[in-house]
Amino acid sequence: MRCLVTGAAGFVGSPLVKRLQADKICELVATTRSETSAFPPDVRHLPIEITEKTDWTAALEGVDVIVHLAARVHIMDDRAADPLAEFRRVNTAAALNLAGQAAKAGVKRFVFVSTIKVNGEENDRPFRHDDRPKPIDPYGISKLECEIGLLEIAARTGMEVVIIRPPLVYGPGARGNFALLVNLVRKKLPLPFASLKNRRTLVAVQNLVDLIITCATHPAAAGETFLAGDGEDLSTPDLIRGIAAGLGVKPMLVPFPPALLHLAAKALGKEAVYQRLCGSLQVDISRARDVLGWSPVVTPREGLKQAVE
Repeated sequence: MRCLVTGAAGFVGSPLVKRLQADKICELVATTRSETSAFPPDVRHLPIEITEKTDWTAALEGVDVIVHLAARVHIMDDRAADPLAEFRRVNTAAALNLAGQAAKAGVKRFVFVSTIKVNGEENDRPFRHDDRPKPIDPYGISKLECEIGLLEIAARTGMEVVIIRPPLVYGPGARGNFALLVNLVRKKLPLPFASLKNRRTLVAVQNLVDLIITCATHPAAAGETFLAGDGEDLSTPDLIRGIAAGLGVKPMLVPFPPALLHLAAKALGKEAVYQRLCGSLQVDISRARDVLGWSPVVTPREGLKQAVE
């Protein structure tokens, strides 16, 4: 079997390539934006700028399965004049261009790593794979539009499509809010989160990689949508304690009324950060368990320890 991985040097792509190689799952074709990305000699590396006009002919030769990771990711302070147009250009049009060419080239399966933002932002019950999509921001909208386009291509051509929607992914080298939290815990700063009772589903990069590989190889995955997660939800205080345990420090959690914390975040223009750190977002991963027999390979405690070591 020959696999094409786009975004192969990224936060998820890099450990995915290493795992595919280590387990000798398939011959690998890796695409990145950079010509300088380093891969072992037996990985065929092609530097490709992904656009709606990219010619994928050379990369698709002999490919059986595509794992599409390359994307314009969520940006907290997006400076684009029209963010939705920019997200659509990469996450929708460019991805569907690849999928259309893949179907014509005889690729059997297209694994698309989407986002839980397709389901929505916050919830009072765990999101399910078959919930009505309610994306709010341009990133989630662009990913949903790509999902719809992929399913249309699948119906028209017979190419198998598998969709994975992960929540926040953490692991070695993680950036964004997770990295911010790790730095605050490392500095032993007092954190006013002890009173929070929220619940969040996260996914360790090891668990996401394992689910991607299962979706790329399991016959029953064809045509399915799976939500990713660690199988154990955490509150923000739980997350801080897990990070602290991995760092070998004592967490400096102090009580503070959540309502006042929310007001302070609003006043500082950081409500989006507050929601992502302090709000609730739970994910039901039972579809992957039931259809694929899949279970997370590391616990949150193990994943957090490896993420911060």
